[in-house]
Amino acid sequence: MNIQIVGKNIKVTDGIKSAVNKKISKLEKYFNDKDNELLVRVLVRTYKIGSKIEVTIFTPNYDFRAEVMDNDLYDGIDKVVDKLEGQMRKLKTRMDRRKDKVGLGKAVVLENIKEEVTEDENAQIVRSKSIFLDPITLDEAIKHMEALGHSFYIYLDSDDERVCVVYKRELGGYGLIEVENSLDKSLK
Repeated sequence: MNIQIVGKNIKVTDGIKSAVNKKISKLEKYFNDKDNELLVRVLVRTYKIGSKIEVTIFTPNYDFRAEVMDNDLYDGIDKVVDKLEGQMRKLKTRMDRRKDKVGLGKAVVLENIKEEVTEDENAQIVRSKSIFLDPITLDEAIKHMEALGHSFYIYLDSDDERVCVVYKRELGGYGLIEVENSLDKSLK
């Protein structure tokens, strides 16, 4: 594992590096990383009250990402590693249900992830909805989202005819996800 640690509003000390490397290296057993090519990016931020730890693990077929806010930086490191392990367990369960386990299996050693029975083990789609996307602007999409009381809204951007998702961010403000490819004109 190649672990990169970046500090924002904090100097990354040897103690922080040691704690991060020790905790993140526990995740090595879950990955097929024989050549140390697996990249792990850790961002440590401090605020007036508390710290935020963001970890992203880049694998050939799937990226794992978790972030945790905590008053204690070292507790936050423990919690973010627990969160990543939880994501891997959940993904393993979903992959086990599918017949084609190839995608995740190339990057992750599924056998090393301990299964944990959770309530959403039997999760199923309980509602399906199809929508027609009217071309609107970002500002109109935000107004629609707010009016509906939803945390996200899917729309067709009137400027470039791309499918977009606007969403509320946990720390305030909005985020925007734009689809790279535009709609085929012949489908209209």
